[in-house]
Amino acid sequence: MPSLLRIDSSPRGAGSHSKFIADAVQKQLVVNTPDIEICQRDLSIQEIPSISQDTITGFFTPKENFTPLLEEATTLSDQLIKEIKEAETLVISAPIYNFGVPSSLKAWIDQIVRVGETFSFDESGFSGLVRGKKAILALSYGAQGYTGNGDLSSMNFFEPYLVALLNFIGIEDITVFRIEGTSVLDEESLATQKFALQAQVKNTLEVN
Repeated sequence: MPSLLRIDSSPRGAGSHSKFIADAVQKQLVVNTPDIEICQRDLSIQEIPSISQDTITGFFTPKENFTPLLEEATTLSDQLIKEIKEAETLVISAPIYNFGVPSSLKAWIDQIVRVGETFSFDESGFSGLVRGKKAILALSYGAQGYTGNGDLSSMNFFEPYLVALLNFIGIEDITVFRIEGTSVLDEESLATQKFALQAQVKNTLEVN
């Protein structure tokens, strides 16, 4: 059965612009496939701890050599990776914070980018192990000018990072929806942009 893994990282609730986009994406995916299974993680509620020394040790220890301590230290990573592997589509919603991703999303990333599980490495280099999946990014920018040739594009360590990261673990089919200027636009301009975004999501994802 088709399945969706949705990862939300904004600490804001109903006022989150990135979650607004993710809601539109999820709505359209449900229209496309009414029986789609949805696994949702709101990282502001289901907090992911920063990676620990024991977890790092576990990542680089063969499982046959695991101690109970290493087993416990990698349990969360195992679960998060399982969720990714079971999903056909991954939706990540995030706001740009200080030119990068929120700390909650970085904590999730540190748990799922794992040698032998989501990528491999040998004498020929790195290879992603999470293949045949689609990813949709629902991104919000407080200012304008981060994308294209904008004045702040050289400081965008957010969207390019997420795309590169997904490519690294093997996900190359990536669609990006974004809203810009959420902290500087007036309400009318923001509402117009949101309305256009909803139409863009529908037109892009709709299955004819």
